Amino acid sequence: MSNKPRILLVEDDLALGDVIKEYLESKEMIVDIVIDGLEAVDVILTTHPDLVILDLMLPNLSGIEVCKKIRPDYHGSILMLTASADPFDQVVGLEIGADDFVLKPVEPRILLARIRARLRRPDVKVVAVEPSPDQAPQKELVFGELVIRKAARQVSVSGHHVAFTGPEYDMLLCLVENIGEIQDRDALFHATRGIEYDGKSRMIDITISQIRQKLAEFGYDNSHIKTVRNRGYLFVPE
Repeated sequence: MSNKPRILLVEDDLALGDVIKEYLESKEMIVDIVIDGLEAVDVILTTHPDLVILDLMLPNLSGIEVCKKIRPDYHGSILMLTASADPFDQVVGLEIGADDFVLKPVEPRILLARIRARLRRPDVKVVAVEPSPDQAPQKELVFGELVIRKAARQVSVSGHHVAFTGPEYDMLLCLVENIGEIQDRDALFHATRGIEYDGKSRMIDITISQIRQKLAEFGYDNSHIKTVRNRGYLFVPE
């Protein structure tokens, strides 16, 4: 069995698809191409590739709709391709489970860096895992009603599981492991993507907003995650 990561590219621009496929395969990856949104849903849920590169505009079913349909059952990474710099597209994509965005025209080296950063993450979506009696206790970070189980990449509030995407979990963990210390965008960007902050992306602010929203759904006081103007974000448990 090959140890090469398997990538599914969902892109209806055949010329672009061929360029990306050739480049990634030269970097020791296995790449399959699907050009239709409806077909992509079936292929992803059947084959469970390590990572999906998903174009925003697709025949029959948009990238947003594909992401929405597969996210509950697909736990790999989803990188969305978009020709639009409109932050609204990124907000919607992040809300329904995308892990990252790459703008067109695609720079292959940037795409490769984003892919490698996501593949280094052990899990993309936090899944509730209850340890069996014979397992060693998992390391927990406990801040009142907020509990983070690092081994399972699981977050709960007052005993209720909170389903975070990979970037959301990584950013929250970065904040809580540096209690009382301001984390600037460089630190948070590196924690979630594994690469340096480009100075332009709104991913940090969007992800923080999503973390706050999900925690608030279970009654967690979001004043613990503070915004420090022009500097970054800070976690204060009390």
